[in-house]
Amino acid sequence: MRFVELEAERPLVAEQWKWSIAFPRDLLKVVVNGLIPTHEDASLLISHFQEYMEYDDVRYFVMKAVTESIGQVMQKTKERPLPFYQQNVFALISPINMPSKERDMVKFLVKQDNREEWKVSKLQAHKQAFERMWLTFLKHQLPSGLYKKVLVILHDSILPYMNEPTLMIDFLTAAYGVGGAISLLALNGLFILIHQHNLEYPDFYKKLYSLLDPSIYHVKYRARFFHLADLFLSSSHLPAYLVAAFIKRLSRLALTAPPEALLMVIPFICNLFRRHPACKVLVHRPNGPQDLSEDPYIMEQEEPSESRALESSLWELQSLQNHYHPGVAQAAAILNQSLSELEDDISGLLELSASEIFDKEIKKTSANVPLEFERVRGLFGKKNDIFAEHFTLD
Repeated sequence: MRFVELEAERPLVAEQWKWSIAFPRDLLKVVVNGLIPTHEDASLLISHFQEYMEYDDVRYFVMKAVTESIGQVMQKTKERPLPFYQQNVFALISPINMPSKERDMVKFLVKQDNREEWKVSKLQAHKQAFERMWLTFLKHQLPSGLYKKVLVILHDSILPYMNEPTLMIDFLTAAYGVGGAISLLALNGLFILIHQHNLEYPDFYKKLYSLLDPSIYHVKYRARFFHLADLFLSSSHLPAYLVAAFIKRLSRLALTAPPEALLMVIPFICNLFRRHPACKVLVHRPNGPQDLSEDPYIMEQEEPSESRALESSLWELQSLQNHYHPGVAQAAAILNQSLSELEDDISGLLELSASEIFDKEIKKTSANVPLEFERVRGLFGKKNDIFAEHFTLD
């Protein structure tokens, strides 16, 4: 990089840079290609290079060089995934800290007098290079682990800095259709496109409903999923059958959920009742089904409108009133009372873990209860026990 700086000061071909600003792009390409080898992990080397990515001009030309490299390398492999290469590219481009305003772009490795006329000093040019780089990277098949890493940072590190975030629609909808943790992670990006960029996704709620399986109470992305599900189900314009289907499915899955998830999902369900009073029929149905064999709800039905959730009752939450964890039993018992109009704040419960519950329980102090008992003497507690004469239990 010192050579890059020196060559910028003294161009190899003077006439070539007579009327333009010099930046040794070819030399920088050599550096970039060395940072992203195809058959070995270069993450340590890349971490040392990150200090140069703070220079606006270096960052711009690195993005251009990476875009060019991806096209050439992936074309040679005929679109087959290259785990080492793609991981190296991700390690190089994921920490990129894009400027939010043009006046913030003041740090350049190559000193120029007429910087105002330089394309690299324009924020729009940076956004275009950034957008093209990520679109080129994401259009090729990614290893599963890398897929998840991209989706984790997509909503706050990529979409806000693109000229046209809607270009990510195909990538996100494809990820949403994969299923499992990848679909959960795609929710954040889709939420931004739906609410901020008017994306229409006709089967969105059907797909969201299909994501409700036993794993949602156990995956490490649980907090993110329920935070977004809370936003998606907050609209008062949603039909009662749809919300009832979500309530019923969450309740059925709660039968096998761990206590830390139950302490979060029960207030979550109560909030849904507060927003959608038409669903309270699930609670106030005295002659409704009392167990699984009588329940008309069809758990296997993928279409919420055909699940018959509104014909059912919440016997599952009544069962949880006898849960072994007293906090869960107490939370489930709230359905026996009339719910207040004020919603419960579940933000503090989303990240609740089993270790936190355990620590809280062992810190509780219990009152001493007086008991009457006869002290045990000897080994067998008999009156004339020979052990009582020679040994005591004190």
